[in-house]
Amino acid sequence: MLKFEDLTQHEVEALKQKYNYADAHTHQSQSKSQLEIIKRLPELWLESEKTKQETLEKKFIENFYKIRGLETALEGNNVMLYYAASIATIHIANYLLKKRLSVSLLEPCFDNLYEILMHMEIPLSPLKEDLLHDDDKIYENLKTHVKSDAIFLVDPNNPTGFTLLGKKNKKAFEKVVQFCKDYDKILIIDYCFANFLMNDEEIELYDTYKVLKESGIKYMAIEDTGKTWPIQDAKIAMLKVSDHLYEEMYSIYTAYILNVSPFILNFLTEYLLDAQKCQFASTRNILNTNRQILSKSFQDSILTPLKPKSKVSVAWCEIREPHLKATELQRILYEEGVYVLPGTYFFWHNPNLGEKYIRIALARDPENFAEGMSLIKDVLERLDKNLYNPLAAG
Repeated sequence: MLKFEDLTQHEVEALKQKYNYADAHTHQSQSKSQLEIIKRLPELWLESEKTKQETLEKKFIENFYKIRGLETALEGNNVMLYYAASIATIHIANYLLKKRLSVSLLEPCFDNLYEILMHMEIPLSPLKEDLLHDDDKIYENLKTHVKSDAIFLVDPNNPTGFTLLGKKNKKAFEKVVQFCKDYDKILIIDYCFANFLMNDEEIELYDTYKVLKESGIKYMAIEDTGKTWPIQDAKIAMLKVSDHLYEEMYSIYTAYILNVSPFILNFLTEYLLDAQKCQFASTRNILNTNRQILSKSFQDSILTPLKPKSKVSVAWCEIREPHLKATELQRILYEEGVYVLPGTYFFWHNPNLGEKYIRIALARDPENFAEGMSLIKDVLERLDKNLYNPLAAG
């Protein structure tokens, strides 16, 4: 097997496989109502040709934020659009480099955030996710551990699903914001998985942008469409920044982006309206189905799907066999034609901490997913019986 330097290189290889559960992009089929949108593509194309860019942008932005009840995000003209969330992250890295600012980055998290910042030579230090788990200790934990100029969170976190969104976590989020205000830190948040919280009946959302705006802190918030709907990566990401950062951030933005595709704006707005109409049912149903398949497949096995802290589109699974490492299990599964991600890369500062985890993407057609999980189950049983069971060996 080839040696890869980051998770994205793994995901590129995984795209060649029938049983690809590596990348968190959406690979499931269209729902019935989404198929109706596909039938209208020529109409949407011609409509885009005749409509002003500003009109399409406004319609898309308004629908995107309103669907999650984020009315405050629509205040001020400070949202910038991108072809992908990674480009928004590069934009942020440009600003940090220009200002010579350092960053405390969440760990674990998807490693392309680390990779982008590292390649831009931004000084980085890890911010352990568990420092944010106790509401009463968050402020002191940040005060003790954060010495950088900015804090970079992922919410919900990829891979664990940890979130400060939802009304029951509002106090915790306010503690983070208060720390940033008291110590003049920039708060950067990757909200690329936040749309999945619309699927989670245990989480009641609130307007996080209202908290950010009223606090007066400097912030940058990335949003995305590419992980939620089966749109063949015809996606758009957004970056909303606080008013006092916008002018300088906009000057960097226009150095390399004129506009995003008017057709994609028009096309995605239809998906937003459809999601609102069906209350995200098409996304929720497929993820719930695959979560059940996952749980049933690995029952009483050496691989345990951890209870998600929020119902995002990935499963974070713990290897219960102490002698089996994630890198080895990932390699064995790859040789069997199944691709998952080892946990090592998510722990970008200390990869060894990830050797007990693998991540499995859930946004797949259930039939394909069930076949893939059955293959993994067979491998786990073989490993448990023949390689790691002392009785079998003796």
